[in-house]
Amino acid sequence: MSLTFCNVRFSQQADRVVYVSGALLKQLKLTGKKRVQLKLGNEVATAAVRPLRREGKHLYLSAGLRNAMRVPKSGPVFVHSTDNDEVQIGPLIGVLTDGAGSAASPFGSRTGFVRELLRIAENKAYFFAFTPRDINWQTERVNGYFWSSGGGWTRRTVPLPDVVYNRLPSRKAETSTYIAGIRERFVRKKIPFFNWSFFNKSDVYKLLDADPEANRHLPESVANPSPDKIKELLEKHQFVYYKPTAGSLGSGIYRLTYSPKRGYFARYRRGGSNVLLRFSNFSSLMRMLNGRHGSALSRYVIQQGVRLVEIDGCPIDFRFHMHKNGKNEWIAAGIGAKKAGRGSVTTHIKNGGSLMTPEQALGRAFGDKADEVLEQAKKAAVRLSEAIERNYPHTLGELGLDIGIDKDGEVWMFEANAKPGRSIFKHPALKAQGRASMEYILEHCLYLSRFRRRDA
Repeated sequence: MSLTFCNVRFSQQADRVVYVSGALLKQLKLTGKKRVQLKLGNEVATAAVRPLRREGKHLYLSAGLRNAMRVPKSGPVFVHSTDNDEVQIGPLIGVLTDGAGSAASPFGSRTGFVRELLRIAENKAYFFAFTPRDINWQTERVNGYFWSSGGGWTRRTVPLPDVVYNRLPSRKAETSTYIAGIRERFVRKKIPFFNWSFFNKSDVYKLLDADPEANRHLPESVANPSPDKIKELLEKHQFVYYKPTAGSLGSGIYRLTYSPKRGYFARYRRGGSNVLLRFSNFSSLMRMLNGRHGSALSRYVIQQGVRLVEIDGCPIDFRFHMHKNGKNEWIAAGIGAKKAGRGSVTTHIKNGGSLMTPEQALGRAFGDKADEVLEQAKKAAVRLSEAIERNYPHTLGELGLDIGIDKDGEVWMFEANAKPGRSIFKHPALKAQGRASMEYILEHCLYLSRFRRRDA
């Protein structure tokens, strides 16, 4: 395969002709060829080849060819050729998302993120966004949203893409037969599709249960525990977290504590305030939990409490935003430290938590050993990401790991998120990491679509 970068331009001829500059003819090994199979996404058209006298690497598509191929715009993109006289331009990358939006903001609150992602890829690929409703499986085309260099959204009908980055926002929608069918159709057409779906907390623990590399970093966890199991783990660890398997943003989480002399305690969030209740016996605690949640407790998981490092008496944990890079390697693109609010069960910002850089947090907790602790945590996060990937049946390219570090510097993973939020990048010191995160998404799309040299 010969892979390079070129300028794609359009000419007015109605015939299906591709004009190729001398340097590009040589690079693609097309010198002397009369016809090629030109490809964009899953669309293929036969085109006559004409040499073009122009310096540099240029490829001109006739109007007839452009319309047949549905090439969305001119400008710089990658191009590669195979030994079978096939020339592919692109890649054509689709971001699958949704949201009740307007013409100016088609994806609601996610529009800003999607727009920035498309801007980053503007001169490197054909990057567009689409919703499940925009796919026409009969014609195998997509009515996508492209970001115009002049500002504003434009709609273009394009072939099915080379790769799909899944950012569907709804857990409920993802479990529907309709969305499951969309995912499966892309896979059947051999179109890489990442990230498959949201994780449930218990799913991740089951995935890693038999993986010794990951297991050493996991607190003891039990899905749908019986009252006897809850009591056993409370007496064993003194405190535990009890949380819904499909929860997010700290909703529905309890911190349960046991003291042989004082009884049982439950700390949780209710109506914007932190609540602390004391119970003289275990059965009273369970009555409260059953009264608040009933049968929904069958969808809860219990997790060993870990004594995290603290600042001002408040525990700290870390969000590691992990990405696959252009070499298919896991890397920590961004790390945010979250300090819990006074009396809060979690470190979530909406529950009174505050955001810091990892250097700030670890510097206060470990002093001159902070750099060493952070490096060890990064290595552990990469190992954990690799372990999740090798035990997960679908393609991954992005993970959010909720990591704790105890007073001995040991690393613990509490949760893994397949579609992590981006709130840590709101910190002024982490904005560059936020941009790097989006660049890694593009790099991994180039890799999956084979528009990146795999031996590079």
